[in-house]
Amino acid sequence: MEAATNWTFFQECQPTQDIMQMLTPGEQCYAAFKTIRDIAAFTNKRLIVRDSQGLTGKKVEIYSLPWKSVDMWSSENAGHFDLDAEIELWTRAGHIKVSLRKGADVRRIESLIANFVLA
Repeated sequence: MEAATNWTFFQECQPTQDIMQMLTPGEQCYAAFKTIRDIAAFTNKRLIVRDSQGLTGKKVEIYSLPWKSVDMWSSENAGHFDLDAEIELWTRAGHIKVSLRKGADVRRIESLIANFVLA
């Protein structure tokens, strides 16, 4: 099945101020990762992906995926020495594929998803 949305996460980083300003009362950011052009943040309520678009990056699209809409997820990697891994999410909004590059720990991200989806 072709993913409706594809994102790539690189190393872990600090969440940006604009991501922090989006949080609702009781929502906490537990991790953030650099993406190709911006940032993805894992909160206890949702996954927020901020995506700058266009040549200047002035146009910004924000994706907000509530954990309650995630029905299933999977991970794929080739073991300890694999520099690339993938996580797939099946949601009420569609199928999402996340490619992980060196610096984005697949086990840490799996743990975050499990804690938030199964809470």
